[in-house]
Parts: sequence; structure tokens; C-alpha cells
Amino acid sequence: MKIAVVDGQGGGIGGAVIKRLREVFGETLQILALGTNSIATAQMMKARANKGATGENAIVQTAPKADVIVGPIGIVLAQSMMGEVTPAMAEAVADSPALKLLLPLSQENVEIMGYLPEPLPHLIEKLILRLKEYLEHV
Repeated sequence: MKIAVVDGQGGGIGGAVIKRLREVFGETLQILALGTNSIATAQMMKARANKGATGENAIVQTAPKADVIVGPIGIVLAQSMMGEVTPAMAEAVADSPALKLLLPLSQENVEIMGYLPEPLPHLIEKLILRLKEYLEHV
């Protein structure tokens, strides 16, 4: 099972997700860190991703091969994360046949109606529960 974690800017969200994935699933998952920049990739690699790559081409080439893609909602919004997410990146993630588990965290002018804001650790726990459910049926 290949889990691609996509993050940008400082990689803190992706790093926190990867750390928790490792705590729960150990080495049973192949975790791919896909950073929009090298700092984000480095942070996710420190959290124990199996492999890491940076930039548009890495995301465009890897997204279609992933079984699950995890990241903030900005990874499907062109020009998000202060312009780090290119249209090609957003399209590759959105078009991927992978299950997308998107965290509703955004610095963009996007509001998800009906969503009640929760701290990142709570969102990560919900993500873990959904991933467990998904893995039981694959």
C-alpha cells in the first residue's frame, strides 16, 4: 500500500501525519513524502517517510501511482500554499484514482461549509480511523 503525503511550506502538517501513521501502522505502509519544496520534503523525511521527492514533476508522476493521497485541502487548489501548488500539481492529485484524505486546513479564501474547525491532532486521528477502515476493505 503506497500512501503519498503531500505538503508544502514548512512540511509541518505532512510531518505530523507521517509521524502518526508510523506510530499506528509501523512499517506496514510505504509512505512517500511529496513536498512542494525541499524544506517540506526534508521535514516529512525526518518523520520517517520511506521515500521523498520534491516539486511539480515528482507530484505529477507519483500521484497516479499512489493508493492513498493525504494532505491539506490546498493540494487540490491551484495556486494555493502561497503559490506553491501549481495547476499541474492540483490536477494530478485531483485526477489520481487514489483515495484522497484531505485535511480541511487552508490559508486560502476557501471555506468548507458545515465543517467545524478542529485542532490538527484531532483531524489526524480522524484520518487514521478512515485509513484503517479503508485498509480493511482493500
